[in-house]
Formats: sequence, structure tokens, C-alpha cells
Amino acid sequence: MLLGVNIDHIATLRNARGGIEPNLLECAKMCINNGADSITTHLREDRRHIKDNDVKIIRAELKTKLNLEMAMTDEMQEIALKLVPDAICLVPEKRAELTTEGGLDIAGQLEHGKKFIKPLADKGIEVSLFIDPDINQISAAYKSGAQFIELHTGAYSNTFGSDKEKKSFEDLKTASAFARTMGLKVNAGHGLNYQNVVRMHEIPDLYELNIGHSIISRAISVGLPQAVKEMKELVTNEEIQRRSS
Repeated sequence: MLLGVNIDHIATLRNARGGIEPNLLECAKMCINNGADSITTHLREDRRHIKDNDVKIIRAELKTKLNLEMAMTDEMQEIALKLVPDAICLVPEKRAELTTEGGLDIAGQLEHGKKFIKPLADKGIEVSLFIDPDINQISAAYKSGAQFIELHTGAYSNTFGSDKEKKSFEDLKTASAFARTMGLKVNAGHGLNYQNVVRMHEIPDLYELNIGHSIISRAISVGLPQAVKEMKELVTNEEIQRRSS
């Protein structure tokens, strides 16, 4: 599996004082130099952390994959078509939410989704949809023209260590298997941390995990390079999963 590091909350820290520190580009380079395979930024409609200029600079200066998370709006489509990131992940947004609360309902807006995705795919941008592990949503994702889905791992992360973990994990495993039968590539993310990420090795052929908050939180204690290295080891080393089983 590959590791994508979401750097949104480095921007949150910077914005707390309204200055330039920490420097987002330097931190993104630090992540890549210590094992990250891609950088994820979520350009929210309210610009609460990542700003427009952040993604422009990272796209221009960082010689690695940029994954742009964004809402399915005309404004964001226009930005993506100008920026041409390597990949985008379409996510739902609510202004009042602290973090993304659930998967995108692509089944409920399939025709709009098709029209939205086509010009992006025509530009050579990989398109992923952040969805719950639901068969109907996966079927709609396939019909939309997206090449990837990103399974919302929030339910699994929230139930990890409880008697509900088994079901939430099996939901992910079943959804991933179904998506792959349709030819979709499967990423996963949301709430994954240094404890629960090891079980992702039990899901065959996951392509990439996108992880942010836990890495940035860990970086406060051990520094960003070490935090990324530790997560990279967990994501790539299946032996760790076998030892923990």
C-alpha cells in the first residue's frame, strides 16, 4: 500500500496566528523525503485551513503526486481544471462540521456526478470518490466515470477495539472486494491511526491510505519526519500486521 499524507492541519496551526509558520511547502517536502508517496490537501469552500495559494505553490514546487480533496461545486471544478493536480477526491462538505462526517452520496446525484467528472478525467486527472462502504454507492461510483473510490474508514476507526469492530471492518472488506470486481481501484482513509491502521493489510489490493490528523498529532511528540516514517512502516510492512493478529 502507498501512503498519502494529508497536511491540512499543518495549515490549521499556521492559520492560528495568521503568519507563515509552519511553512506548508517545507512540511510537504519533509513528508515526501521520509516516505510519503503523495500529499493530500483539502481546499474547503470556507478555506478554514488550506488556501488557494497553498495548492498552487505545492503543485508548482513539489515533484510528487498531489491529491486535491474538494467538494463537487463549480468553483472547485474550475480550480482543479486550472491547477491540474495528479488526482482529486470528491468529498461532501458541511460548513459546520469539524471534519468530513460521511461519504459522498454519488448514487443520489449520479447524472450531476457524470457531468462533473468528465472534464476532469479528460484532463488526465485521476478522479476518486470518498464514499461509505455501501454497494449502491460503489455501483454509482463505477457508473460516474471515476477511476478510484476512497472508502470512508470512519465507522471502523470509531469502533476499533469494541464489539462493533468486526462488522465495521467486514463492511470495508466486502465493499473493497465488490469495487475491485467492477474494475475500480480502492483507497481508504479517515480516522486511521498508529493502532488501527494495521488491519488494512487484511483487505486485499488496497492502493493507498490517506492519513493526516494522527500523523500531525504524533509529530508534536516525535517530529514530522519520525511520525511519517513510523506510519510508513505500518502501512508497508505486512509482518507488523501478522505479529499483531
